[in-house]
Amino acid sequence: MTNGSGPIVVMQRREMKYFLYPQQKAFLLERLRGHMEADEYGLTSIASLYYDTPDHRLIRTSLEKPPFKEKIRLRSYGLATDDSPVFLELKRKAGHTVYKRRVQTTIPLVRKFFGGEGDICGGGQINHEITYFRDFYRDLAPACLIIYDRTAYREPDGDLRLTIDDAPRYRMQDLDLKTSIDGIPLLPEGFSILEIKVQQAMPLWLARILSDGEIRLASFSKYGEAYTQQIRKHAI
Repeated sequence: MTNGSGPIVVMQRREMKYFLYPQQKAFLLERLRGHMEADEYGLTSIASLYYDTPDHRLIRTSLEKPPFKEKIRLRSYGLATDDSPVFLELKRKAGHTVYKRRVQTTIPLVRKFFGGEGDICGGGQINHEITYFRDFYRDLAPACLIIYDRTAYREPDGDLRLTIDDAPRYRMQDLDLKTSIDGIPLLPEGFSILEIKVQQAMPLWLARILSDGEIRLASFSKYGEAYTQQIRKHAI
């Protein structure tokens, strides 16, 4: 099985996460004027379907905060169909540095791939890495669906990227990118997640804005929080 025409993307960058209260979000957006602008996509609902082993090995390992961790997910922008493009992403993280392998595909091809039928993107190094991941962990299946409403900002003449995710939510049932973008809230109402993504160091002007707004670095995984909330529910 091959994907043929879909683009393949390799990324390496530093990613840092922060929680935003509503007042902090307003402060940040005001101070970003003149430095960054919203990208051409505007507000976008993103759904990420995380695959895991039957005993949730991947997320349990991630929650232990090891120096190296990895995940695999299928991402769509808005509701997907069998024909619409979706993106299979292998994401590895060492410290704050993220290494991502991403290939465009479709839901039927992904189902065949996780069923053990061939490759996902027609050979090459990226195909080898994603296929090795599938075969190493074995029995990978949809485990959690994470949805949020994202606005992305970019630096006009630089590589700095900033995203704000509103209304993060999750589902542990009905794990289908074609069904809906509804879910259980991950955070209190009004809270957002800020992610800063850079190739090198954070610019000083942005560091000052974060300091002035008392916006603090946080360790947070959307899938990890969803799994933790689910465990608490079963413990009650």
